[in-house]
Amino acid sequence: MQNKISIGIDIGGTNIEVGWVKADGTVIKHLIFKTSRFEQPELLVEEVGNAILKENQEFSSDEIIGIGIGAPNGNYYNGTIEFAPNLGWEGIIPLAEMFIEKTGINTKLTNDANAAAYAEMIYGGAQEMNDFLVVTLGTGLGSGIVINRNILYGSTGFAGELGHTIVENNGRECGCGRKGCLETYASATGIVKTINNYLELSKKDSSLRSLEVIESEDIFEAAVEGDDYANKAIEYTGTILGKHLADYIALFSPEAIFLTGGLAKAHSLLIPSIEKAMDENILKIFKNTVKVYPSVLMEQNAGLLGAAALHS
Repeated sequence: MQNKISIGIDIGGTNIEVGWVKADGTVIKHLIFKTSRFEQPELLVEEVGNAILKENQEFSSDEIIGIGIGAPNGNYYNGTIEFAPNLGWEGIIPLAEMFIEKTGINTKLTNDANAAAYAEMIYGGAQEMNDFLVVTLGTGLGSGIVINRNILYGSTGFAGELGHTIVENNGRECGCGRKGCLETYASATGIVKTINNYLELSKKDSSLRSLEVIESEDIFEAAVEGDDYANKAIEYTGTILGKHLADYIALFSPEAIFLTGGLAKAHSLLIPSIEKAMDENILKIFKNTVKVYPSVLMEQNAGLLGAAALHS
């Protein structure tokens, strides 16, 4: 297997990344597509499938062992994406089967956060751990639960939707159609909503007011420079996430929690608020048993690595 190559596809709300990955996790080829270009999944399969077939010409036929896909609302059991709120695709999409038909390559699919958890277990900070949680903080909030070094899929294949637990009755509207989901508060889009609310409700000076469109990265930069609203938004985000991670710990008692995704790049600002809220809300028997870490794969695409590793 050492010389074999797996193709990983990470489908996010903003970008779709494709990588040719060796058994040791080395990405030897990498492509990026904008998710918004593909209003229908057939368009994605056609363009990305053609790109894969073109790039595969550089390899012998027996080097490529498969395609692995990590996607929101991905069902490992069925190889389908089902009612994914952040992709804009309706219904149940048999994406793994579509890629097999297009490329002739064996294809497996899982939830993007489960793929990130798998990568953390194989290549990252959880290599010596049995029980842990990976939280992906991107356009939305995903979570991959690992118990006894096995991904928890549940009876439906959808276990681990921490981002769609309700944290506020009649709260912010979520892409899933409900209100008050955790990901509407603790995600890149969630923190932008928080800062915009602060700016709308007060006239206090902020460097962010000069921006036509605020991105999560702008909030991090402003916080480092001492912007009160930016620091307040990060503290609020960490607090609400930490509070609900305390509930998770009471259910699953992990050894550690790993953060990954765009919002997690601000971990030095975010983790203190998360851990403070966890400590204030956690059941006494779990006090000081769980640490929160940034993923050691932060500068890599953990979802892509984990998707490719589905064929390891």
